[in-house]
Amino acid sequence: MGITIETRTATQITAAELYPLLQLRVDVFVVEQECPYPDLDGQDLLPDTLQVWAHEDGAVLGCIRVLRTGSDSPSIGRVATSPAARGRGVAGRLLEEGITLCGPTATIHLGAQAHLEQWYGRYGFVRAGENYDEDGIPHVPMERRPTTAG
Repeated sequence: MGITIETRTATQITAAELYPLLQLRVDVFVVEQECPYPDLDGQDLLPDTLQVWAHEDGAVLGCIRVLRTGSDSPSIGRVATSPAARGRGVAGRLLEEGITLCGPTATIHLGAQAHLEQWYGRYGFVRAGENYDEDGIPHVPMERRPTTAG
């Protein structure tokens, strides 16, 4: 079977679907990157928030979160890939899906780890400010401008 991409809102996602996404985020951001921070920030429960994930043979390979505020400035974050799936293009596929979900007229924002600035650049994101520190890791604000005028 191949890699499948799923998308759910807070009202659509089941506990059995959400739990492995949250577990992956904790494994990557809190444990692997040694950043004890409150990943559970309440935004996963907002009605416009989208959880997007890739899975294969019952295993979650990666996930992203799309925050839609009802404006034309959504953000993509919580981009996490399991160590076993890295190098397979999973994060790129998820990012492309997130961009599509945001729509062609949206300016999309994200906070990228600084060493990934060029990687996000391949998907149309450009620097939108100065580097900043987030939990001891250098980050850079980035945005992707609309691809069409409407």
